Amino acid sequence: MSEKQHVDFWFDPLCPWAWMTSRWMEEVNKIRDVEVNWRIISLGILNENNPDNHHQGHIESMWMVRVIEAAAQKHGDEYYKKLYDAMGTRRHPGGMEDELEIIQESLAEVGLPAELADAKDSEDYDAAIRASTEAAQAVAGQDIGTPCIAVNGVGFFGPVFTPAPKGEEAGKVWDGALALASYPGFYEIKRGREKGPDFS
Repeated sequence: MSEKQHVDFWFDPLCPWAWMTSRWMEEVNKIRDVEVNWRIISLGILNENNPDNHHQGHIESMWMVRVIEAAAQKHGDEYYKKLYDAMGTRRHPGGMEDELEIIQESLAEVGLPAELADAKDSEDYDAAIRASTEAAQAVAGQDIGTPCIAVNGVGFFGPVFTPAPKGEEAGKVWDGALALASYPGFYEIKRGREKGPDFS
């Protein structure tokens, strides 16, 4: 396992479970040889044909991902991660619910122009967001949600944690995920959730 592992990590800032998994990935990045490519997946797009899902018809579910995509296109791919960290910190452990306020504060934090917030209402970025979402589905299946990761091109939904593993424990869980991903016939492992997200 000494060889560098390439990870695609798809996130939607609205999803608390993706946030938990992203914090685990941060820990893994400190103690294992990984290269993480942070990418957008849209809950709004994933659920656009599901009338029973609470994201259906919610234009606001696209706001943050549109702004992140606009920032990355105009200022560089590093803003996928920078803005995700800024928005996710406010949304999840911070408990903020006003998406416009989250967007405005996050843009200021990472030093980007305030007018990028206008991208929340623009459909100009939806094709790129849809393509990124479909890329996750292409490696992990059509019935996925968030979080979604791919390890060396092998994708799957999850892993889902509460709370996120830290330190060497995070590394041990990573080693297990890597072992599962390395087996060509691996598809799924799951158990029911009894707890909500623990951001401690």
